[in-house]
Amino acid sequence: MHKKKLSVTPTWIFRTESGEIFEPVMFSLLTGIRDSGKLTRAAAQAGISYRHAWNLLNRWTDFFGLPLVVMRKGQGTRLSPLGAKLLWAEQRVRARLGPQIDSMASELNNQLQQLLEGAHSVLRIHASHGFAVALLPEFSDRLELNLQYCNPEEALVAFNRGDCDIASFHLPTCPELARKALKHYHSVLQAPDLRVIRFVTRREGLMTLAGNPAAIHSLKDLTNPDIRFINRDKHSGSRILFNMLLEQEQIAEQQIHGFDREEFTHSAVAAYVAAGMADAGFGVEAGARQFGLAFTPLATEHYLLICREEQLIQNNMRQLLDLMRSPDFINEINKLPGYAPDHCGDICTLGELLPDANSG
Repeated sequence: MHKKKLSVTPTWIFRTESGEIFEPVMFSLLTGIRDSGKLTRAAAQAGISYRHAWNLLNRWTDFFGLPLVVMRKGQGTRLSPLGAKLLWAEQRVRARLGPQIDSMASELNNQLQQLLEGAHSVLRIHASHGFAVALLPEFSDRLELNLQYCNPEEALVAFNRGDCDIASFHLPTCPELARKALKHYHSVLQAPDLRVIRFVTRREGLMTLAGNPAAIHSLKDLTNPDIRFINRDKHSGSRILFNMLLEQEQIAEQQIHGFDREEFTHSAVAAYVAAGMADAGFGVEAGARQFGLAFTPLATEHYLLICREEQLIQNNMRQLLDLMRSPDFINEINKLPGYAPDHCGDICTLGELLPDANSG
């Protein structure tokens, strides 16, 4: 039977005092105007007529009391400060809520399949949000996955409780940093039957505005009091990596303006910078490229999955490993900026993966 899949998307609703509701298609229209500078092209991309687009812009202008676009003869159409602010706000909401919404959609889809096809085995994955792991459900037509997003420590604790079959965590490829990371996860990586499923490597670094106008090229540049920084949440794997990099450079968190300001996904950090609310953020290259930002790489890390040795013989686990090794899946990983297949689907132990780091 063909799978019936639900998708969940957040939608903004603007309601006037009289109860009139404004269509969320306006955000697609604003995106098209920003990217093309032409209302005709933006309307076509949003799937509405030029007349309808013009009417929407006029209605929103009346609603806010300020225009959303600026139109000049011979110069096309561009977003006004209000239009740009609304568009960035919408994109920041999508970036921030994306993992929670995707987790909810995964759970709902599994419940739906249970009703349509009866009881079946579901492979439960608790993983930190990332561009590569998000591909797994897209390739799992014959495999039931319940992918729940959480930080690495939460994922590993859930794994030890038996709440999931697979958990993810990250280890820097640098042995010195990997040794420190293993100390952080030591208490939740003690089971003797743990097996590592190799997945991808990804580059993490500094996200800055296109062209890097603030000339931010290193962690030391973040100590400039004029530089505004946006951080990842303190429980994320990226935050752990960032803190280790600061320690390596002997930079105190108090030296960075905005260190305590947090966002919960790579995309949300990138959107925050792209909106001009910060001069720099830290995250994966794919997040920076998603929002047209400049990127300065600082570290590469393994994104790993773990399971119990006994689970490797299960049919759904074998299906997952076959999926991860497939040429089509590898090809999609190669399209992600800063990502690379890392012996995808191969099985090893932590000691075999990083013998120098593990021995410490």
